[in-house]
Amino acid sequence: MSLRRAIQLISLALFLFFLIVASTSFGSYLPVDSFLQLDPTHFMGTLVSARYFSLSFLTAILVLLITLVLGRIFCGYICPLGTTLDGTDKIFCPSHEKRPRLGNLRPIKYYIIAFLFGAAVLGVSLIFIAAPLSLITRFYGLVVYPVFALFADGILSIIQPLADRFGISSLVFAQIKTPRFATQFFILVFFAAIFASARFSPRFWCRYLCPSGALLALVSRKPLLRRRVTEDCTDCGKCVESCPMGAIPEDPCLTLHEECIVCRTCEKVCPVDAVAFTSEVPGQPSHGVEFSQTRRRFIASGLTGAVTAAISLTGLKAVSNQGALGQVADPRLIRPPGALPEKEFLSRCVRCGECMAACPTNTLQPIWFQAGFIGLFSPALNMRRGPCDPECIRCGEVCPTNAITNLLKNERIWAKLGTAVILRHACLAWEHQKKCLVCDEVCPFDAVVFKDEPEHEVPVPHVIEDRCAGCGYCEYFCPVQNQAAIVVTPMGALRQSRGSYEEEAKRQGLKLVLRPKDEYGLPESEEKDTRGPAPGFTE
Repeated sequence: MSLRRAIQLISLALFLFFLIVASTSFGSYLPVDSFLQLDPTHFMGTLVSARYFSLSFLTAILVLLITLVLGRIFCGYICPLGTTLDGTDKIFCPSHEKRPRLGNLRPIKYYIIAFLFGAAVLGVSLIFIAAPLSLITRFYGLVVYPVFALFADGILSIIQPLADRFGISSLVFAQIKTPRFATQFFILVFFAAIFASARFSPRFWCRYLCPSGALLALVSRKPLLRRRVTEDCTDCGKCVESCPMGAIPEDPCLTLHEECIVCRTCEKVCPVDAVAFTSEVPGQPSHGVEFSQTRRRFIASGLTGAVTAAISLTGLKAVSNQGALGQVADPRLIRPPGALPEKEFLSRCVRCGECMAACPTNTLQPIWFQAGFIGLFSPALNMRRGPCDPECIRCGEVCPTNAITNLLKNERIWAKLGTAVILRHACLAWEHQKKCLVCDEVCPFDAVVFKDEPEHEVPVPHVIEDRCAGCGYCEYFCPVQNQAAIVVTPMGALRQSRGSYEEEAKRQGLKLVLRPKDEYGLPESEEKDTRGPAPGFTE
């Protein structure tokens, strides 16, 4: 195994390790968002769209500086998407002779980066469409991880009888939860297309489409470490055929340095050792060739991005000022605790899916168009899938751009997500005159009370709004099937860019007092059969 391949595998393993760790309690102590912060598209896109700079972006700046000296080694050695494509290319990529000849598609990635920055200038972040670290985190976190968990749980169920027989209690009672996510098949089809594009050329995505590759190419036109070809070259063409990036034109003595990922494949295949990667020798002529870009198309792409952003901003669900009259928002769109105000949140969120993979209750899900086009794939809570633990801050800890504030635990309980509303026409007590106390039993904030009402045989629930944090325990555990009889709406959600959540909540008169952990979260009876005594009652 070559040194490069070893570094690639270690890098991919580290990326996956951090992704797995993000979903555990150890995620608080390790830099699980390290890889996401390496992506220069995340840094540049967030800087322009949100007008926001974080010290964590210094790692992306470091990548750009290293590229100036060593060329695109990030693409060739570090990027988990590049490593994944190297693996799938071995399956899908035909031999050099069988590949169709493509025209000059290299400018496309520059058009894409111009498009993304054109939109970012107007404050709309579309980098989630093509930023490689966002895409690959979404793929492994929302598609591969659930399948892996499903198989692991299946294997565990097979070996548990043996563990029981041999008294290995740690395995007998072990559980592996299988997370479920929306948009899975879209992501799968998208990546299937990326993998299948190897039929045209290896690393098709990296060559022609990757915006981060385009940014790195712009700063690696004359790296210090570069490919050199001596006069011993016999013009056999093996290096041209083997280059995965097509960085060697027909004349093998020349190199498109901005396309070279320093994989050194050409050096290995050269039969006369005429190729070497060295720093420039004074007086030796450079063989680099200038890559011609069509300036007019580049500008047009930027304008197209700006027009797309402008159209998105005039969509029905586009976010204007918070609380403005005429604002149309999805009545069930609940953002994660600590999420910035909607407009700022969307301009920073890169849709990597890290927060969703890390969510221990699986309530965070990617959305489609509930927040309009610019909200595509952004995270929102689905309370029917799971509640939001009022003491959990995992999503904020792993967010690479601070679109979700990393709250202190004492601040977390004051980050009100919304307010529960009882749908009386579906409620067992209100509509069907059946005794049910589940929403009261499970509420962490004691925000549900039961009262006697005229014309009702049983006490019926009421929500005390200033006690409700919108955590969704009531909706999750509601025994009414399909549509819960109590749902959380974004009404009263507390979202702010700066300042203390506790101070703001108290200023608004909220009375959020968390009950002891062992006094909420599970109804006395999980039986959801509506026949006989209703849940919460024993007689």
